[in-house]
Amino acid sequence: MSERVIPLIDERQRKIDSHVPVIPEQLLTPNGLLADTRGRRLHDLRISVTDRCNFRCTYCMPKEVFDKDYPYLSHGDLLSFEEIVRLAKIYIEHGVEKIRLTGGEPLLRKHIEKLIEMLASLKTLSGQPLDLTLTTNGSLLRKKAQALKDAGLTRMTISLDGLDDATFQQMNDVGFPVGDVLDGIEAAREVGFKNIKVNMVVKKGTNDHEIIPMAKYFKGSDVILRFIEFMDVGASNGWNMTEVLPSAAVIAKIHETFPLTNIDPNYPGEVAERWRYVDGSGEVGVISSVTQAFCKDCSRARLSTEGKMYLCLFATEGHDLKALLRAGKSDLEISNAIAQVWSHRTDRYSELRGSPEMEGKRKVEMSYIGG
Repeated sequence: MSERVIPLIDERQRKIDSHVPVIPEQLLTPNGLLADTRGRRLHDLRISVTDRCNFRCTYCMPKEVFDKDYPYLSHGDLLSFEEIVRLAKIYIEHGVEKIRLTGGEPLLRKHIEKLIEMLASLKTLSGQPLDLTLTTNGSLLRKKAQALKDAGLTRMTISLDGLDDATFQQMNDVGFPVGDVLDGIEAAREVGFKNIKVNMVVKKGTNDHEIIPMAKYFKGSDVILRFIEFMDVGASNGWNMTEVLPSAAVIAKIHETFPLTNIDPNYPGEVAERWRYVDGSGEVGVISSVTQAFCKDCSRARLSTEGKMYLCLFATEGHDLKALLRAGKSDLEISNAIAQVWSHRTDRYSELRGSPEMEGKRKVEMSYIGG
């Protein structure tokens, strides 16, 4: 059992560095071709709609940190639905075609289906519907699936870290039964969601024995199972490299039982490496940000619950867009501020992991900006 290192209560309340982005003097009309210093285009926007969650997964929101006294954001600190949609429109003008709603647990945000309906009415620069998706722990899906579908949600991803109830409850740390998540997945399928993805975070020595049972369970269905390496996001999850099972080992393990063959990504910058079963009974994916950095193609911006833009899942600073919104700045001014931030982007944390350059830098928590 590896030692867990959890920040003290006074340490966890320190906020990560953030600042209000500068609005350039010369304002330019966006052309949908925004790129950073490495030529990476802005294509995906991930929006965290709440910092709250009803699970206490040990790799994301451990009880030792996120206890009953944890100071969550007040409602007035959150971006309103109207502010979220306004920013989404600005990002779309810069080339965003995919928006993912995250949390915390996004289904805990009141009237989330109203926000989805508002976002679903937006079009990309080419006039196509947005790829509008959501990541959830599945606990509320039986209750919410129909409303989400009716509101215009395109796809969804469900987090599930094992089929064995004892293992799953150990991972979510609130005693939530795996059967209710599986029922939520079934509810999503019943109302017509297609290409549902299930994400399993793999921690060596904790749930890696669940890899084959998970593959077997979803093989032959229209659900795409993806395995995620345990990542060093933030400072609260007690990350230890010895608990990382490389994706290559995951694929090798599955291949021994169910032969696989590699397939092309759906689009440039897709983080998951895709594999399909040789017998044609579906596909699996792996996300390998620890052992196989995909920084060179990263096309994602992240918007926190309180309106701060982050350029990386492992970011060490944020850019306060809410301050611009509430100071009465115009869409064009905010658009140019975003463009200036992205065009100076150099982030490549996974390529620098463990280097002196990253030593001692405080990273944003995953529960604050979504996975």
